[in-house]
Amino acid sequence: MLIKNNQDFWSGLMFIALGVGFSLFATSYDMGTPARMGPGYFPFWLGVVLALLGGIVTLNSMRGKEADDHHIGKFDFDILALIIGSIVVFGVMLDNLGLYISLVLLVIFSSLASHEFSLKIAIGNAIFL
Repeated sequence: MLIKNNQDFWSGLMFIALGVGFSLFATSYDMGTPARMGPGYFPFWLGVVLALLGGIVTLNSMRGKEADDHHIGKFDFDILALIIGSIVVFGVMLDNLGLYISLVLLVIFSSLASHEFSLKIAIGNAIFL
């Protein structure tokens, strides 16, 4: 079969990989029963549903007409580093500065990852949160 939509195909494979990974990881916890659920019950079934959803998305990417505008561009590691870095800054500063200031720093630093960054909007979001 020919892939008609690259974005859906690769996102479906990502969903499958994450779903299978979470399901396998959740089996290390006690599953319990449906009546008395253990700590691994919900993550296991959530991973199964995610993998099934990924399968559906992957199969649907091979149907229909070929789309011209669904090509995958290069991966931007700078954005990933900004988002992960803002979460690390939040975790490090939480004990020292408290929740409110750490949350403001998290929102402003993670907003830097947007291509449409505006300091006014980032500060407004931080104050609102």
